[in-house]
Amino acid sequence: MKILVTGGAGYIGSHFVKAAIEQHHQVVIVDNLVTGHIEAIHPEARFFMGDIRDRTFLDDVFLHEQFDACVHFAAHSLVEESMRAPLLYFDNNVYGTICLIEAMAKHHVEALVFSSSAAVYGVKEEMPISESAHETPANPYGESKLMMERMIRWAEHAHHIRYVSLRYFNVAGAAEDGSIGEDHFPETHLIPNVLQVALEHKPEIIIFGQDYETKDGTCIRDYIHVLDLVDAHLRALEYLHAGHRSEIINLGSEQGYSNLEIVHMARHVTNKALPFRFSGRRPGDPKVLIAANAKAEKILHWRPQRGLESIISSAWRFHQRFPSGYQGGQR
Repeated sequence: MKILVTGGAGYIGSHFVKAAIEQHHQVVIVDNLVTGHIEAIHPEARFFMGDIRDRTFLDDVFLHEQFDACVHFAAHSLVEESMRAPLLYFDNNVYGTICLIEAMAKHHVEALVFSSSAAVYGVKEEMPISESAHETPANPYGESKLMMERMIRWAEHAHHIRYVSLRYFNVAGAAEDGSIGEDHFPETHLIPNVLQVALEHKPEIIIFGQDYETKDGTCIRDYIHVLDLVDAHLRALEYLHAGHRSEIINLGSEQGYSNLEIVHMARHVTNKALPFRFSGRRPGDPKVLIAANAKAEKILHWRPQRGLESIISSAWRFHQRFPSGYQGGQR
């Protein structure tokens, strides 16, 4: 299959590209490198640097390449930033997706795997969260992802673009050899921030909230390894290639880990003390966020294969190899 990957220089996109090439797919990457990294681009992928909101640029890519499918990762994804700059998120995420769908329709590409988010659900009390839960986003990032999903659904009616929308919960980890991994600035995710303390780049871990109604008072999240995540994307492509109908599917493990459990496992993996302190709750943080994944198992025959220790161990290998991120160079 020849696949267009938008955002293929980003964290999840680069891991997908690596896995797709290992399965002998042809991959073309489009990325503007605003949050992606040139160092993360696979040497066997064809790369076009540009923004999907540039209709002329995108049309030229589609004109010179004949795609069987598109995997759409390109988006801004920081919740707190989206609260400060909502219009940026609607412009980049929503308008960018409009441009992509228009190009797909014009050039008759009729299969799309979309990188969505559990943020579409908002704050829920009942766990685990299934795909039938009502979508009530609590921030512009989640709202933009929901708008993108709805546009894609209507595009199927108008342009026969079948899709699988994959709603991620918490993604972490890295390639097993540490060659690519998670490198964001600013970094907002717990596991890489914990590992920055292990590298002595930060003095301590900050845990937001210690009075939640959970087993140890800290928030609980559902983590899956990035390699399990990209496996689900490859399965979604095969599902569409076989002619099946469009679907919206959660990607999670149905297992939750508290913030303190993450710290304890990181201590075990790194053999570092990892000092931490508690801070106040962050507005809008749900106490528990866990996915129901029965639909992924039924439709994609997918279940995560790697646990928390594997997630943190692989991330630690990447951070040891690139202690200051990609631009800091490899040790």
